[in-house]
Amino acid sequence: MLKRTITALGLAAIGLPAILLGGIFYYLLMGTFLIGAAREYVNLFRAAKYEPQFHVTVGGVALVTITRMFFPAYAQPAFALSILAAMAYHLLAYERGRDRSAVDFGITVGGIVYIGWIGSYFFELRNLVHGGWWFLLVMFCVWFGDSGAYSIGRAYGRHKMAPRLSPKKSWEGYAASVFTATWGGVFFVYAFTTYGNLVGQITLWQGAILGFILGALPPLGDLGESMIKRQSGIKDSSDIIPGHGGFFDRIDSWLWGAVIGYYFLVWFII
Repeated sequence: MLKRTITALGLAAIGLPAILLGGIFYYLLMGTFLIGAAREYVNLFRAAKYEPQFHVTVGGVALVTITRMFFPAYAQPAFALSILAAMAYHLLAYERGRDRSAVDFGITVGGIVYIGWIGSYFFELRNLVHGGWWFLLVMFCVWFGDSGAYSIGRAYGRHKMAPRLSPKKSWEGYAASVFTATWGGVFFVYAFTTYGNLVGQITLWQGAILGFILGALPPLGDLGESMIKRQSGIKDSSDIIPGHGGFFDRIDSWLWGAVIGYYFLVWFII
C-alpha cells in the first residue's frame, strides 16, 4: 500500500500539470499510457500462444490516438487504415503457415479498437470546453472508486464477486467502489464549481449520479483485463509502475471511465 501511494503521488505530480495544460503535454502523458498498454496487450496474448502483430497493434494505437487528439478529421480514416493493415498482415501470415491467423487478426483489431479507439476518449474528454476540469472530475470519481474497492476489499472482503476472473475481488469492495465514487462525485463537483472553472455547469445531484455510474461500471474494465491475464497465465501486464503493475493494469478501469464520463457529460450536462 505504501508503494502504491508513493507511486500515485509521483504520477499526480507529473500528471496534474499535464492535464491542466493540455496539448502536447497531455498527449505525451496519456499517449504513453495507451501505447504502453498496447505493447503489454500484445505480450499478454503472445504468452497465451497467439500472435497479434506487434507493430500493427502498437502503431495502430499510436496513429488513432494522435489523430483523435490533434487531427480529428483524419481519425476515422486512420482507424480504418489500421484495420486494413491488420488484415493484410494476417493474410500473409496465414499464407506463410500460421493456421490461427484469423484469431490473431481478431486480437490485433481488438487491441486497436479497445486501447486505441476507446482509449482516445481520454482526448475527447480533455478537448471539451474546460476539459481539464471535466477530465479530473471523471477520473477522480474512478480513482476514488478504485481506492475504496482496494482498501475495503482487502480489509473486509468476504463474498467473492468473480472468482474465476479475479479471486481477490469481493462484493464488499464493489459496494465500496460505488459508495466512494458517488461521494467523490459530490465532493469534486462542489470543489470544482466553487474553486475551479465549472461554476454553474453541473449540480451536486448530477455529480452524485456521475459518481455512482463511474463507481458501478468501470470495475468491468478491471475484470476485462483480468480475463486476458487469466488466459495468459500472467499476474500483471508488466512491472513498470511500482505497486501498480503495468500501463494496462493502471488504465483498465480508466478506459471505461473516460468513454462513459464523456457521453454522460455530452448527453446530460454540457
